[in-house]
Amino acid sequence: MRVTFLGTGTSQGVPVIACGCEVCISVDPLDKRLRTSILIEGEQKVVVIDSGPDFRYQMLRAKVQRLDAIVFTHEHKDHVAGLDDIRAFNYKQQGPIDVYADARVQEALKKEFHYIFREFKYPGIPQLNMHTLYGDPFNIGEITFTPIEVMHYKLPILGFRIKDFTYITDAKTVSAAEKEKIRGSKILVVNALQKEEHISHFTFDEAIAFAQDIGAEKTYLTHISHRLGKHAEISEMLPAGIELAYDGLELDI
Repeated sequence: MRVTFLGTGTSQGVPVIACGCEVCISVDPLDKRLRTSILIEGEQKVVVIDSGPDFRYQMLRAKVQRLDAIVFTHEHKDHVAGLDDIRAFNYKQQGPIDVYADARVQEALKKEFHYIFREFKYPGIPQLNMHTLYGDPFNIGEITFTPIEVMHYKLPILGFRIKDFTYITDAKTVSAAEKEKIRGSKILVVNALQKEEHISHFTFDEAIAFAQDIGAEKTYLTHISHRLGKHAEISEMLPAGIELAYDGLELDI
């Protein structure tokens, strides 16, 4: 099974529009970050976690030829805005895409993409099959997802464990009970927004402390802001076993 990081940036992406900071003007391709998302390719199914505003370009850049399902962590714009672009896969595959989300996220999708859910189906609109997540493990083909609830300030959102790989984005706090679902992971992905304190995201130091508590063999930091710093410079500050993720990074799990 292969995981590809489609995007590793925060809600504004990197570079940020109209910003002239050293990160945003960097010529290092590792400092170019689309909105956070990953692609999971199994033997039977191809799944994306979150379809943000860069979804169309991410699919083109990664040369994705088939998509079976989208799994949503939460309803914020930088994680759902690209849903309309599943239409290309509907057309090519001649069928709907499975969408997995909890009830709250589904309600947000129905408001954001109201035309998809109307009784009258306008020709060419996205086609999807909704599946409700209740917190229990679920399968998409041969891939088993174990939901992990984390807190994005006061908003409960979902991370996911797949085998020995755990993916968490937009976390600020994680309960002891949910940490137990993560322990034993060989690969951990977790958000590290910036060095300064933030109300709804792990800071750089908080992400490192969380990773060290979990004790995975390898941790990758994602959902990174231009405020964190340049990829090359921040990489030198990281403890052994912890690295910055970057767009296009591929892992075999």
